[in-house]
Amino acid sequence: MPTTKSAAKRLRQSAKKRLHNRIAKKIVKTSARKALATVAEKDFDAAETQFRAAVAKIDKAGARRVLHPNTAARRKSKLAREYKAALEKAKQTS
Repeated sequence: MPTTKSAAKRLRQSAKKRLHNRIAKKIVKTSARKALATVAEKDFDAAETQFRAAVAKIDKAGARRVLHPNTAARRKSKLAREYKAALEKAKQTS
C-alpha cells in the first residue's frame, strides 16, 4: 500500500485509468467480432457498417494511446484481411 498522499493519489488515478483502458480495449475487440459475425450471417450491408465502425474504434483507441499506434495499425490490417476472407467465403457459399 502507498505510504504518502501523492502515492495514494497515483494509485487511485492508475486504477481509474486501467479500468477505462480495459473498457476501451473490450469495445475494440467486441466491435471486431461483431463485424466478422455479421459477414457470416450474410448481411453484407450491415457487415460493411460494422467493419467501418470497428476500424473507427481501433483508430480512436490508437489516437488516445489506449493502444500503441502500431498495434492499432496491425489490428486494422488483420481485421481487414479477416473481413475480406470472410466476405469472399460467404459470397461463394451463397
